Amino acid sequence: QVQLVESGGGLVQAGGSLRLSCAASGSIFSTNTMGWYRQAPGKQRELVASITRGGTTNYADSLKGRFTISRDNDKNTVYLQMDSLKPEDTAVYYCNADLMTTYGRPSYLNYWGQGTQVTVSS
Repeated sequence: QVQLVESGGGLVQAGGSLRLSCAASGSIFSTNTMGWYRQAPGKQRELVASITRGGTTNYADSLKGRFTISRDNDKNTVYLQMDSLKPEDTAVYYCNADLMTTYGRPSYLNYWGQGTQVTVSS
């Protein structure tokens, strides 16, 4: 009864920008750490960035300076601003979050979104 829904993916030219959004919906009591991962064809899923409820961020070293993660706790939403996109950024981007439900035990469980495609053309 809870889910993460991503939006904002699409096709952009190299050097362009995209802003991804991920909203947790359903019987959500609280959100904790949220983040973004990506997976390119033939490669393992890798961390892009994460952010704690208090706003502490963690980025993949190769993406620092180009990507910015943020969140709105009141909306249970995490964002990923992607600037200066490169063809190698092409991947399916997945939202990830630790959520506490209104009906379950008072602890956080980890959830994944369905993914949104980001394609950067050269």
